[in-house]
Amino acid sequence: QLQASGGGLVQTGGSLRLSCAAPGSVFSINDLGWFRQAPGKPRTFVARVSKDFSLIYADSVKSRFTLSRDNAKNTVYMQMTSLQLEDTAVYYCYADYIVHEGSAVQYRSWGRGTLVTVSS
Repeated sequence: QLQASGGGLVQTGGSLRLSCAAPGSVFSINDLGWFRQAPGKPRTFVARVSKDFSLIYADSVKSRFTLSRDNAKNTVYMQMTSLQLEDTAVYYCYADYIVHEGSAVQYRSWGRGTLVTVSS
């Protein structure tokens, strides 16, 4: 189970740092990333970092959010700056992983979500 943390209440223009630790009891953790779900809206992609550190961001967060990864700790971090009201959402981290060496089956696990509230 992934453990996400770092959410909270922040004013417009402020910053927060989310972190998410994936379990280490698997053969390989590939992509780590985040989705978010605003009230009354579907869950949408925010950003992801691959095992070799390639990054993809949603257009809405480019230049404001920065993703990083510590493979030794199986942890992904998302530094969020210049937060805006529309960034208010529950943020869900995920991990794409392979359980056993030699397996071609990839699984995805989700964290429980951490609430980010941006106020004016």
